[in-house]
Amino acid sequence: CFHVSKLKLFLTTTTQHSRAPSSLQMSSSAPEPRKAGVSTPEELAAFVSSAGDNLVVVDARHPDPEVEPGDVKSLAVAGFPSSNVIGEGEYRPRAVNLPWSRESGGMDLLPEGIAKDTPIITHCGGGGRGQMAKDFLESNGFTNVLNGGGPKETDCWAVFGEK
Repeated sequence: CFHVSKLKLFLTTTTQHSRAPSSLQMSSSAPEPRKAGVSTPEELAAFVSSAGDNLVVVDARHPDPEVEPGDVKSLAVAGFPSSNVIGEGEYRPRAVNLPWSRESGGMDLLPEGIAKDTPIITHCGGGGRGQMAKDFLESNGFTNVLNGGGPKETDCWAVFGEK
């Protein structure tokens, strides 16, 4: 009991008298840092612009909330493509859902007929599985792939989310 009160006194005194300079204080409205490998909005905008109608978006989220409970949150922001045939769906027509499996460490490959140099953006909810999907596609010969993060990365998502 004596140690707990001494600790409380120390913490109270420390937080009152040793504040970080204002330039180092975290703002509650500051965005979370991007996950490793997620492209910047500027990189994505240039990529989408140069890709035009050749762009393919690979949605690596899993449709089963039992498998990936975190995807429920991102699916509330942005749903799956309305078709898994590229160019045919009304909602996200350039997108195809190819879930990344943490269990197998892989995913299905893109449909036949997609050239290895096709411009591809991978994404999940926030970028982790999107990066794994990017690495997987590259290891299977695809040469023009960026990780777009996901709906959590709102500035990135604004560039390609409706594609």
